[in-house]
Amino acid sequence: MTEHFEPEIAHSNNAARLEFRNVSMTFPDGTEALKEVSFSVAAGEFVTIVGPSGCGKSTLLRVASGLTTHSNGECMSDRKSLGYVFQDATLLPWRTVQRNVELNAELQGVPEAERRERARQAIDLVGLTGNEKKYPKQLSGGMKMRTSLARSLVMKPSVFMFDEPFGALDEISRERLQDELLRIFDHEGFAGLFITHSVPEAVFLSTRVLCMSARPGRIIADFSIPWEYPRQHDIRYSPEFAEMCGKVSESLREAHA
Repeated sequence: MTEHFEPEIAHSNNAARLEFRNVSMTFPDGTEALKEVSFSVAAGEFVTIVGPSGCGKSTLLRVASGLTTHSNGECMSDRKSLGYVFQDATLLPWRTVQRNVELNAELQGVPEAERRERARQAIDLVGLTGNEKKYPKQLSGGMKMRTSLARSLVMKPSVFMFDEPFGALDEISRERLQDELLRIFDHEGFAGLFITHSVPEAVFLSTRVLCMSARPGRIIADFSIPWEYPRQHDIRYSPEFAEMCGKVSESLREAHA
């Protein structure tokens, strides 16, 4: 299974917003992080990657954003319209929620009145209205992550990448933010690429789940998730959901046996 898997990739790529073609990455110390990774993400598609620690999941995001240069292959993305949410909310402690959300637009030279209005809309979209004047130290972990989401939404990205943004949250906060993210995705229709260690999180959020092997990371399985959006919270407790999680988990276990 893992030796001959051919990942699905769109070859007529008019709708693709992000694409990896045979991307490999070897670090200067000789560590081979990625090996011939190929897949694409279209507008209105939410793709999640799961795999063991150190398999190169986050490296893929850094390659797509231009933070890391890959060794071989091609990566195509619109970096002028790219949102990136990190594991940490990375808020500036001396700025209020409003001013943190405005930051990307400010750096891009968006006029003040326009960026304030964009920030207002983004804050409302993530459910933080009424908290605009609070500072990061006054926010819960979930509220900080909502602020980080809003900051990227201000620029209306066509590609939105998430590097385990909910990993440090408690289970209740994590599920609430998953619900919120799907609502935002359904509203905005961006191309989403999400990294997580959690199989249930991957299955709940995604149109597709990709499984990666241990280092050097490569795509070993590609699962289409059948449920339409918007997804109901309680789908997590259905037999069909458990069955899909089992298939993804089994694929990972087989690869690392």
